[in-house]
Amino acid sequence: MQKITRWIVPLAALFAIAAFLYIAPPGLLGKADAVGYAICHRIGERSFHIHDRQLPMCARDTGTFTSAGLTLLILALSKPKRGGMPAKKIIVVLIAFFLAWAIDGSNSYLYLIKQTYEGALPQIPNIYIPNNTLRLLTGTGMGMGMGSILYAAFSQTAWKELDTRPALETWRDLGLLIAILLILALAILSESLLVLYPVAIISVLGVITLLTLIFSVVWMMIMRQENSFTSLKEMWLALLAGLTLALIMLLVIDLLRIQLTGTWGAFPMG
Repeated sequence: MQKITRWIVPLAALFAIAAFLYIAPPGLLGKADAVGYAICHRIGERSFHIHDRQLPMCARDTGTFTSAGLTLLILALSKPKRGGMPAKKIIVVLIAFFLAWAIDGSNSYLYLIKQTYEGALPQIPNIYIPNNTLRLLTGTGMGMGMGSILYAAFSQTAWKELDTRPALETWRDLGLLIAILLILALAILSESLLVLYPVAIISVLGVITLLTLIFSVVWMMIMRQENSFTSLKEMWLALLAGLTLALIMLLVIDLLRIQLTGTWGAFPMG
């Protein structure tokens, strides 16, 4: 079985990459848009823009997936192979970030419904007027939580010589991570083109990285390869399988959505 998958997975990866590049709009940002299109509503008013061109994802998803991707990178470089879930005191903070994300998202969605359908849900008041600053900040907090939990889950599944300590163990660990991500969020809010161009790509890489790691974990479990790797080089096949499955998922969603809406733009409202 192992010998067969060594041939099948690379071939499937080539097919998935070629198919995704073929259906996606032209240009680097066009390919980035195709990733965002699979996971985000892409409503222009709720997104940051490079001149007249919106980023691949809305403000909330830009914060979420940029933050998640950078969290994974920072933890991998600073706390390699640590598989413990964040300390309980830090979990409380991450839960608070999740609640802020959920409340702001719900309030924002309710506001959108009221804007789109006149007279809809008059009995449910909005807590406040939503805005892209809050979307970005709550998304950033949510992404940090997603990245730290996934990092621990991936480490627990992959490594033979696992360090069972949490990657986020102390208030110092959490404070440094929050500071880095907050600085990035403030830079995004400046809407400088020097920031938005790389963020457009980093956010998309965050999506692909998260999905690749999730599907790699699934692959390891199916192939019964848990806790059998000592380096990333050894797990190239599992990571490639994860990337392939991630691209196939994005491809299928893109095709279904464009079939449904007929446009690479935002979901039509009204």
